[in-house]
Amino acid sequence: MYKNRIREYRKQKGMTLEEVARKSGISIGYLCHLEKETRVNPSIQIMENIAKVLGKDITEVFFSSWKIKKYLFYAYCKQIKTMIG
Repeated sequence: MYKNRIREYRKQKGMTLEEVARKSGISIGYLCHLEKETRVNPSIQIMENIAKVLGKDITEVFFSSWKIKKYLFYAYCKQIKTMIG
């Protein structure tokens, strides 16, 4: 099951939705949907941007179980291979 910790880490850093959205390069509305988990399929690039703004690793923010982290790792590697040819 999808579960993210965007709100938790955003609050820990004392950041607003607006700050995180702006620094991540996404709209406030989209970030709000991600936080509330009403949208659950952000691209790897968006997940990386949000995690970086929050000072966390992508897996810390978006994935909690090892199985999901492993899946993400393989998906990420596949995307990298596609990008570099």
